[in-house]
Amino acid sequence: MQRLLSKEHEQLLRRERSLLEDLRVNLARLNADEDDLSLLKRSLTQLEELFLLVVVGEFNAGKSAFINALLGEKVLEEGVTPTTSDIHIIRHGETLGKEPFGEDYLLVTAPVDWLSEINLVDTPGTNAVIQRHQEITEHFVPRSDLVLFVTSADRPFSESERSFLERIRQWGKKIVIVVNKIDLIDEPEDQETILAFVRQNARDLLGMEPEVFPVSARMALKAKQKAAAQGRPVGGDFWEESRFQALEAYVLESLDAAQRLRLKLENPLGVADRLIARYGAVIADRSRLLRDDFQALDTIEAHLDAYERDMRHDFTYHMSHVDNVLYAMAERGDKFFDETMRLTRIFDLINSEKLRGQFERQVVGDASREIERYVSDMIDWMVDKDYRQWRDVMGFLNERASQHAERMVGQLDSEFEFNRQNLLASVGRDAREVVDSYDRSAESLKLAQDVQRSLIQTAAVEASALGLGAILVAVLHTTMLDITGILGAGAVAAMGLYVLPYRRTKLKQELRANINDLRDQLHEVLSQQFEKELAESLHRLRDAIAPYTRFVRVERQKLETLGDDLATNQGELNAIRREVERLK
Repeated sequence: MQRLLSKEHEQLLRRERSLLEDLRVNLARLNADEDDLSLLKRSLTQLEELFLLVVVGEFNAGKSAFINALLGEKVLEEGVTPTTSDIHIIRHGETLGKEPFGEDYLLVTAPVDWLSEINLVDTPGTNAVIQRHQEITEHFVPRSDLVLFVTSADRPFSESERSFLERIRQWGKKIVIVVNKIDLIDEPEDQETILAFVRQNARDLLGMEPEVFPVSARMALKAKQKAAAQGRPVGGDFWEESRFQALEAYVLESLDAAQRLRLKLENPLGVADRLIARYGAVIADRSRLLRDDFQALDTIEAHLDAYERDMRHDFTYHMSHVDNVLYAMAERGDKFFDETMRLTRIFDLINSEKLRGQFERQVVGDASREIERYVSDMIDWMVDKDYRQWRDVMGFLNERASQHAERMVGQLDSEFEFNRQNLLASVGRDAREVVDSYDRSAESLKLAQDVQRSLIQTAAVEASALGLGAILVAVLHTTMLDITGILGAGAVAAMGLYVLPYRRTKLKQELRANINDLRDQLHEVLSQQFEKELAESLHRLRDAIAPYTRFVRVERQKLETLGDDLATNQGELNAIRREVERLK
């Protein structure tokens, strides 16, 4: 290849090589198929090789006969059954020879001058019985610089040929169609009908109008062998009837060094163009999927925000029940002092034990049990809401993990989708384990004990075996005893008729002040515990989905970068292609 390049073309070759190398790195970052990465690697190698002319077609179209006619001697076997089981790479050599060349390859040398600048390849038939034949044919075609597609005049464009041409089209290859065995069609009108049929179908299948050459390979070989035996230039009736000269002139004369160079540079660009389009679609599809993932994360976050607002609103509602118990106790206290702090009940006031019992029955009453019940209900509510929140997130993630798998472009078991599905499954599994192991009774007990400890520390009381409500009332009850205990037998005369109403008002104020302090104290303890539990609940949930969140963000950034890189590759490819088209 290097000896065909002028200095002005070397820079273009370097640019194309750099483009293919950059593209291969970008596709590797996308976890592209190994076959596609290998194809790019082969395209790089192809730039350093001689012009590659690949012959394809069905086994009964006469490919081997056509190649023999092109070479001017019977180099390949011919037959009515598949005779080409390997790919034949035909190169220039001083003598005619054959030897195995790697798996599924056979190296053929022939003393034909034009082979010093062109490598010729014969492939197994596209309709070969052995599937492996077709596989290696389709694997080799993307490496070609020019494809000669051989079809038979007596059976042009069979179904397998049409299918094969459609696959070749995907690679953007330069294709020349050879209609062999034209000598089997006697009438010129029938020949033209067949050629028109081939041209029309070629346009429909390839989206372009390729060169079409009708030939008789059998007659062309006879003409060349006869001319060689007589030591004269090829000619005569056989040569004229073979119609081979136009095709041979196109391959060996019209395709001069510059044109062959242009085709050689264009073909890797066609491969690169197809892969950019394919993996651009992969990026677009993954990006759409990640947009859905971001919406899912936004949905979860919005759900958590709503959960947080609802919890605070409902907490206020639950606290109102406790407030109502204390308000009712304050009302009973007012009534108690109004009825008790009278001169008519002076002897009751002197009897502190009796006063204590009346205060406990009439003011305290069942407040302790009511407070404990409402606080217990509040704790159960907090635990249950936490449990339900985990269960809702788990259900959402499980549903998310099962979505969109069939929408992926390309390899569905790609590392991207594998990681994404595994991550979603892992997050969902962690959430499910939390839900399955959730002991609401134990959680409620733990939370109640935390609240009780906080209240004991705040109130600075000896709790012993007292319950939550009992602790609160014990604090208040002790205060009440201090208040009522100021009344003693010796103080009645000193107080007089005007002091008692004043003390009654003072006691009512102090009782309400103490109840308000108690309520504030309870609010502070419960609010602190509520905020602590709510924060821990939200933290656990957000921490559980954090791997999923990180994956989505990292993948989006990665895809945005790769999308920009592929766009840069496409721009460079288009620029190189314009330069190649201007080659002279």
